[in-house]
Amino acid sequence: MQTAADAGDAATLLAAVPAGRRVALVDPRFVGHVHALRLGLTDPRFPAATVPGALTAQPEARGALLRALHRTAAAVGAGAPVVEPDADPAPEDRTVPGRIAVALEAEGTAVQRPALGSLVAAVPTDPEQQAAAEAGLASVDDEAVRLRNAVKAHDGFFTTYCISPYSRYIARWCARRNLTPNQVTTASLITALIAAGSAATGTRGGYVAAGILLLVSFVLDCTDGQLARYSLQYSTMGAWLDATFDRAKEYAYYAGLAIGAVRGGDDVWVLALGAMVLQACRHVVDFSFNEANHDAVANTSPTAALSDKLDSVGWTVWARRMIVLPIGERWAMIAVLTALTTPRIVFYALLVGCSLAACYTTAGRLLRSLTRRAGRTDRAAQALADLADSGPLAQAVAAVAPGLRGAFTAPAVALLGTLVMIGGALFLPYGSPLTVAAAAVYVVLSGLAVARPLKGALDWLVPPFFRAAEYVTVLVVAARSDVPHAVPVAFGLVSAVAYHHYDTVYRIRGGTGAPPQWLVRTIGGHEGRTALVVVLAAVLTHTSGFTTALTALAVAVALVVLVESIRFWVSSSAPAVHDEGELA
Repeated sequence: MQTAADAGDAATLLAAVPAGRRVALVDPRFVGHVHALRLGLTDPRFPAATVPGALTAQPEARGALLRALHRTAAAVGAGAPVVEPDADPAPEDRTVPGRIAVALEAEGTAVQRPALGSLVAAVPTDPEQQAAAEAGLASVDDEAVRLRNAVKAHDGFFTTYCISPYSRYIARWCARRNLTPNQVTTASLITALIAAGSAATGTRGGYVAAGILLLVSFVLDCTDGQLARYSLQYSTMGAWLDATFDRAKEYAYYAGLAIGAVRGGDDVWVLALGAMVLQACRHVVDFSFNEANHDAVANTSPTAALSDKLDSVGWTVWARRMIVLPIGERWAMIAVLTALTTPRIVFYALLVGCSLAACYTTAGRLLRSLTRRAGRTDRAAQALADLADSGPLAQAVAAVAPGLRGAFTAPAVALLGTLVMIGGALFLPYGSPLTVAAAAVYVVLSGLAVARPLKGALDWLVPPFFRAAEYVTVLVVAARSDVPHAVPVAFGLVSAVAYHHYDTVYRIRGGTGAPPQWLVRTIGGHEGRTALVVVLAAVLTHTSGFTTALTALAVAVALVVLVESIRFWVSSSAPAVHDEGELA
């Protein structure tokens, strides 16, 4: 910390700081809570941020900060205003940090102004203001505010009332011992994997232990986000780890339950894979809808207005959050049913509950899309194209096919392709050349669906249709093969592919774009993998070679995707984010 005599001196001191470091300007008259300064000066997500009397700049905003200081140094030093003569600046904009923040914004640099709520941050200029600021400082416990703000603003009923009242204190305990959110996230994953191992024993004691450990894992899963908010340790990798580990934990637990059930004489692998497919398709509906409307313009919808009206009635908020079966309610249900019943009942409950939730959320999104008047941007269209995960076969068709016109053509063609593929896998003779022909039709229709930019009202349905076609086809083909271990191997293949799709989502959310095209081409795209599985089933009908080939495909996809994903996230220069999240 160094003291500057005036704005010119501040510019000189800041210029001497190494370029890769964050810097801050704080008015020496500042009166406020420590957490107010923490919010304004230590949040890594924004290039520049300010609270009354203080301003910070990350390395990428340092140049703009110095230019603003140099432009205004003479005026500030002379006491002249740096705003228009007829303007009436807010009190915080009369301080040097406030004036610089205004200058930064005028140059085009975004300056974050965090909501302080009851926290005090002021630069008093007379005894009356000084007394008022000190009184506000004494009347508010900033540690209590910090703990309260560590809890996600919009969460499920179970998480809000059964976990967060005490997990926030675990987060504070972790912060005081310099534990990071990523370490807590990893502890949550390890706990869930132990829970899956307990379930895999197939004993009642193992099931009870698994249910308890799954709840402990969820407590830690809540704690990592609360620790990130409490200590402002946001990171791109943290958001990615939190999201992908959630899926890894849940799917590993499904596998543990399936292994335990087999040991007890009940093969439920098809149900386990079905539950995973349903949950993954639910998520891609959420992701696609959100990306399609991320920056929609002229956005109006009577359905959205009704939703906002319902949210103004307290009980409807909780009812609607519970209907969608978010991760807290879902894991609580899984844990209790694991301890008290059988894996088969757990999966039946999951399939019924998630199906009802999927119908509810998808119907609402369809109504919003059909009733809103919004123009989709090029960014949204590109995000949907990336989420579609089209491989070289579909891209080749799209390159030579004429673009199909019509408001609902793309989702209609994608739906038709999905029905042809799933219908062929379900109803045609197993291993029949007709099933391979159905896969060829699916490839062509997949290319036609993405031949034009996905800017239609319902084009966000294209990626979910493709996910359903691929995942369900793998499930059906493996289940109908009557080859030992084919379904467990299919579970591994879908897990690897789903990881790739979640990885794509979080790269887009992190602002770095989708995975490189070479990766998508190498693993074949959705249509290539689907066609390959169908061809393998036709060539290796009812033989152990099918399981071997499926295993090789799963391992190859997992290796390529994991190596590239880990390389990217470890070296990523994406801006720091933290996923406040849809209810997962």
